[in-house]
Amino acid sequence: MIKSRKTAKQKLLKVVFLDRDGVINRDSPGYIKSWSEFEFLPDSLKALKRLTQNGFSIIVITNQSAVNRGMMSLKDLDFIHTNMRSAIAAQGGKIHAVFFCPHRPDESCGCRKPKPELIHQAQRRYAIDLKSTYMVGDSAKDIECAQQAGCGHAVLVRTGNGADAETILTEKNISPDYVAADLGDAANWIIAHDPEHA
Repeated sequence: MIKSRKTAKQKLLKVVFLDRDGVINRDSPGYIKSWSEFEFLPDSLKALKRLTQNGFSIIVITNQSAVNRGMMSLKDLDFIHTNMRSAIAAQGGKIHAVFFCPHRPDESCGCRKPKPELIHQAQRRYAIDLKSTYMVGDSAKDIECAQQAGCGHAVLVRTGNGADAETILTEKNISPDYVAADLGDAANWIIAHDPEHA
């Protein structure tokens, strides 16, 4: 059983929440259902290493409805994430944790982005001050999730669905704090805005 109570002695984590598909790896309209379909985006491994070296705890927040669509099992998803984390670690980066929603949109769950429950789950498990966190994603759902959760900064990357997301966000009158070309650009912006580097 995981204890959610945080002691006063716990040091607050310096957190970057990351969407997965379209941010860390190439997205696919057919979903990423196996490790053989997983392909890191250019510079994402280097970006994850830079964030790790600069003291950030990276937490992946991802919708994975392919599970409840019957296209993959939870075991398949765990295998993908285990291999992803190992590959990132081999290049000097570290994924602190992965939180995912397995539900289809029609299931009306409480954890599918843009709802903020996955971020709140992370906050309950770890010592996190949401006002100091960053959320990086390639969709409007990611930016809306960040704002609903109370994250301090929301960064949109133009990889994945980023171009469509800009249009949707403009129509909704929602503005990310920064629009990055890719995760490498986002990492540079985050590090530059880190109070410890000011």
